[in-house]
Amino acid sequence: MAELNTIVLATHNKDKREELQEALSEFTLEILSLNDFPFIGEIEEVGQTLLENSMIKAKTVHNLTQLPVIADDTGLEVEALNGAPGIYSARYAGEDVTYEDNVNKLLAEMENIPLENRKAQFRTVISFVDKDRELWTEGTIKGIIGETAKGKNGFGYDPVFFVPELEKTFSELSIGEKNKISHRGLAMKKFRILLREYISDQSIT
Repeated sequence: MAELNTIVLATHNKDKREELQEALSEFTLEILSLNDFPFIGEIEEVGQTLLENSMIKAKTVHNLTQLPVIADDTGLEVEALNGAPGIYSARYAGEDVTYEDNVNKLLAEMENIPLENRKAQFRTVISFVDKDRELWTEGTIKGIIGETAKGKNGFGYDPVFFVPELEKTFSELSIGEKNKISHRGLAMKKFRILLREYISDQSIT
C-alpha cells in the first residue's frame, strides 16, 4: 500500500480550507483543495443529513482524483427555529449569497426572540474517503445567537454565534483559539486520532 502523502480538502471555500489546514498542521502532508482541480465544479449536496452530505462530497472527489479526501458539512441549528437553518446553513438566504446575507436573514428571523430563547449549536461532520477506507467524526458546540454581529475574524455565522463561557463570538477569536473549542475543531481533534491510526496502518502494511 502506498504511503499517504497527499490529502484533498473537498472545498472551494478559502476560509474553511485555512481552518482545516491549521488543524492538520502536525502532519507532513501535501494538502490540496478543490481549487487545485479546476475540472471539479460545485458538488450538489442532496443528502438529508450532515453525514450524508459530507460523504457525498468526499466520495465524489475521491472518485474524480483517486486521492484520499477530507470533506465536511456544517450546520447551525437554532432552537427557536426548530433546528433551522441546519443542512441549508450555507444557502439559507438563497443560492450564491454572501455570509452577510445569511446572517442578516437569521437576525431578521430572530428579531423578536428574547435572549433566553436564542440557544443554538454548531455541528460539523468530517468524512474521510480513501480507496479502502471510510471514516467520519462529529463535533458540536452550544452557544447563543447574538442580537448584533460582533468581531472581524471567522466566516459564516461566526459574528453572531456567541459563546457564553468566553463572552465572545467566534468572530472575536483567532483561528487558533476557535479551533480549540469550535464544532469543526472538536471534530478535527477526533479525526486526527483516526488519521494517525490510518497512516500508521499504512506504514506497516
